[in-house]
Amino acid sequence: MEGYTTLYGMLETALKQAGEESGMLLGQELSIALADSLSTSKSSYFGVLDDGCFVLGVDSGEPYGGQFYLVFSLRDAIVMSSILLGIPPARIQEKKRLSIIENDDIDAFSEIANMVNGALNTVFQGALPNKVRLKLLPPNKYIPEIDQLTPDQPIPDGDYLMFRSKLEMPGQEMNHLDVLIPVALGELYDPQPAAVEAEEAKETESAGGKDAGYVEEKTAEAGPGEEGGVDSIIVLEDNEEQRQQLIGLVSFTGFQTAEGTLNADIKELFAGRNVKLVIIGSQDADDRELAVCIKVNAIRQDFPPPIIMSAECWTRTAVLKALKYGARDIIIKPFDGDDVTAKVRRYCKIAAV
Repeated sequence: MEGYTTLYGMLETALKQAGEESGMLLGQELSIALADSLSTSKSSYFGVLDDGCFVLGVDSGEPYGGQFYLVFSLRDAIVMSSILLGIPPARIQEKKRLSIIENDDIDAFSEIANMVNGALNTVFQGALPNKVRLKLLPPNKYIPEIDQLTPDQPIPDGDYLMFRSKLEMPGQEMNHLDVLIPVALGELYDPQPAAVEAEEAKETESAGGKDAGYVEEKTAEAGPGEEGGVDSIIVLEDNEEQRQQLIGLVSFTGFQTAEGTLNADIKELFAGRNVKLVIIGSQDADDRELAVCIKVNAIRQDFPPPIIMSAECWTRTAVLKALKYGARDIIIKPFDGDDVTAKVRRYCKIAAV
């Protein structure tokens, strides 16, 4: 499929991040690698579908209004949800073979889908000139030759851009995650030359024949700017020595650093800053320490910065809670300098030199 290179790059980054974060949630490696894209239609896509699937709508808020869809194989959903629920491997294979999915599986699968949507939100908000809020809708199961296609189910009739990713997990035979985006919404995310020219001509005509320079200036002024303030990283850690160590590790970014303990006034630290990243240091990742994530997210509800949570001892429960409370990644103490640097580069979008 020609064009849509910006949209392809956004999805590639977001899905890779989603795989890494979902792997942490599952307690084992998972990769989601974007491999192909093509133009399709609802009838073409579902007409050749052999296996059952889960379709999850993603509501895209203004100014990119519309819905797009995540399509998971039913068997992939069974595998991932069963692992999250701690079901023994032999039983997982039996459920997969028989396509057995229960209410607990659907709830667990929804947690994984939330991780994918969270990664999409992070990347889309950072890459698009106008902020967008992506809201995940409940999963909808579709079984070929059993469930009927209707004009609105499992997705609306129409033409779509399909972006196919390969799911890979050690010891498991996995299928694909497909992202289906209506063409009109895809052109909002990533305007194509023909669409841009048509829109500019329309704006020029509606402006009463004023020249194109006037239209471009007016359009540029209409878009909101970036979050105001000094580009900064916030480091919160009760241990002074470890806090200074983290400050040293992030200094390569060139961003200003604001520091404090876990009891610091978060609102005051954010004042006058365009916060690129927050690193929260803790001892055992207990509820009191994890609650700092909630405070950070509450400051910038519409566009929260990524959060990295560190601790000396991570249990499976603590990892799940950290992700639930809003952390995007975790660090194990004592700090591995290369690991910290790599994560900071990733979340601050700084290319390696």
